[in-house]
Amino acid sequence: MVQLLDGKATSLQIKEEIANEVRQLTAKGMRPPHLAAVIVGTDGASQTYVANKEKSSLEVGFTSSVYRFSEQTSEEELLRSIDFLNNDPDIDGFIVQLPLPKHINEQHVINAISPDKDVDGFTPINIGRMVLGEDSYVPATPMGICTLLKRYNIETAGKHCVVLGRSNIVGTPIANLLSRKGFDCTVTICHSKTKNLAEITRQADILIAAIGKPEFVTADMVKEGAVLVDVGIHRIPDDTKKSGCRIIGDVKHSQVDAKCSWVTPVPGGVGPLTIVSLMENTLKAYYRHMKK
Repeated sequence: MVQLLDGKATSLQIKEEIANEVRQLTAKGMRPPHLAAVIVGTDGASQTYVANKEKSSLEVGFTSSVYRFSEQTSEEELLRSIDFLNNDPDIDGFIVQLPLPKHINEQHVINAISPDKDVDGFTPINIGRMVLGEDSYVPATPMGICTLLKRYNIETAGKHCVVLGRSNIVGTPIANLLSRKGFDCTVTICHSKTKNLAEITRQADILIAAIGKPEFVTADMVKEGAVLVDVGIHRIPDDTKKSGCRIIGDVKHSQVDAKCSWVTPVPGGVGPLTIVSLMENTLKAYYRHMKK
């Protein structure tokens, strides 16, 4: 019988651990950690993500700031704001919510973030440190996946992990992390140009679906007893829902779940761990900051 890798329950547990730590800090007269977010424009999904991050920050006792900019904000203006945040001694870490409007070069913006405050783990320096196995801020979604596998004691050593998707935010970093000592997986990355895709995914002891296509993974692509991590999140119209839409992942769960030993639900799987990983990175940035 399939068992759930419950990201929601795990995130609540970790939030309480962080909140306890923050309470101990403030009881000693220290200031709480401070996480800031920058958002440009009015994209609905981005607004929701930032609101959830702000809510989680406050729940664990962090100070939270959100800097909102209009869709027409220039790249130069945004870069000046990032320089301000880089140099603000009261802010331990900050994120720039992606995607950005098309007239702004995302990589220019990411490159401008101080690696010491890059709690999203997206700057080339933090990515490079992660690849080398050095201490770094790890991108939040891959970090959340690693946390789920650890907390549920999923056996990884010597297992074949297949990652569907090669993005810089999820696919490539999770492949790197799971291949390293501590997880010791043998990792295969698949993408849109991979031939005989289903033949490869059926070999996976651990299958991570991060391909960005709704219900792409079907039963014929998964072997019996696999551990399945669904990173996808897609809103599709559904008149039966109060919100007018329902959330699905990259996996057709109605077909696939019965074949698996463990599976992440959508919603309530990887998503909550992504946000709590950002909290963990911010706490780490805070301790580094306070030592200076």
